[in-house]
Amino acid sequence: MKKVIAAGHICLDITPVFQDNKRVERLGDVLSPGKLIQMGNADVHTGGSVANTGLAMKILGADVTLMGKMGDDEFGGMARKILKSYRAEEGMLTVSGESTSYSIILAVPGIDRIVLHNPGANDTFCADDVPELSLKDCALFHFGYPTLMKKMYESEGNDLQRILKKVKMAGAATSLDFALVNPETEAGQADWEMILEKTLPYVDFFVPSVEELCFMLDRERFKSWQKRAKGRDITKILDIETDIKPLAEQCMSFGAKVLLIKCGAPGIYFKTADFRVLRGISERVELDVQEWSDKEGFEKSYIPERILSGNGAGDTSIAAFLTAMLEGYSIERCMHLAAAAGASCVAAYDALSGLKPLNELEDRINRGWDKCD
Repeated sequence: MKKVIAAGHICLDITPVFQDNKRVERLGDVLSPGKLIQMGNADVHTGGSVANTGLAMKILGADVTLMGKMGDDEFGGMARKILKSYRAEEGMLTVSGESTSYSIILAVPGIDRIVLHNPGANDTFCADDVPELSLKDCALFHFGYPTLMKKMYESEGNDLQRILKKVKMAGAATSLDFALVNPETEAGQADWEMILEKTLPYVDFFVPSVEELCFMLDRERFKSWQKRAKGRDITKILDIETDIKPLAEQCMSFGAKVLLIKCGAPGIYFKTADFRVLRGISERVELDVQEWSDKEGFEKSYIPERILSGNGAGDTSIAAFLTAMLEGYSIERCMHLAAAAGASCVAAYDALSGLKPLNELEDRINRGWDKCD
């Protein structure tokens, strides 16, 4: 079985459950100053790319080691207990005196989630925290959420580049995911276009969301999207040709080999490089380069049974895609499963409870699972 490392950002996710599932169009219809809102129980799970994508891949059958950093506080104890239930705590670093990252997730029915986040020990994760010995025989190294990790974006992203370069030199394939940042923060002020230009030559599978990518590459375009959306979900007002493809072309010019751009409820755009470029991907993943080269398309989402929260849906989609890729599936089959995993995920408040095995997802697809318009 191919060895996978899921590294980067990890936190404890706390999601207060809204008792009234009535969908609303504007946040102010529910959250307003001085208003008391009767809530249900809080849903508490591990979150961040390490837990969401890493554990999802483990559940889907991949041989995954988690690699992240937490504090020795109460939240850290809760997170380690959860990871232990998956037998996945061994690769984690616990640092005395540092705090464990946490997120308060407001999943208002009908509104894209709002996240109140403390990065905690993620801010000190650096290239030296990735032991070279751990990379021996590693087929795929997935790194997630550098936008929420201070060492990854300070000094012009040197540590992020160091990590990816170290992994490539060790003979493994790499994948990279992001999280949206607040423009007013230090991370939001970083020159992400330059950081991407430095790091994408060392990235084989680049899997950002469309909002994250646009913010990093073209902030004026991102502002125009916000104006067009008028407070609604940005992904629902985008055009593939004029909005998404220009961003994709820039990523490919920077060196990305396989690109997935998560576009929320509408689906996922994908594009691959030519045969010559794809040959640069590690032989350990055993990718059928001929079959995967020069592909492009848009995979529409499947209609979910219900929608409770979008938290982690993108991460589990990527987990299904990467797991299927490691199993030797075609890119079209991988994209179907990525969309199916995302649709399953939104039926639960956390990233993992709604996840189904690949064979169950494929069975439902084959039985005619309807897609979104």
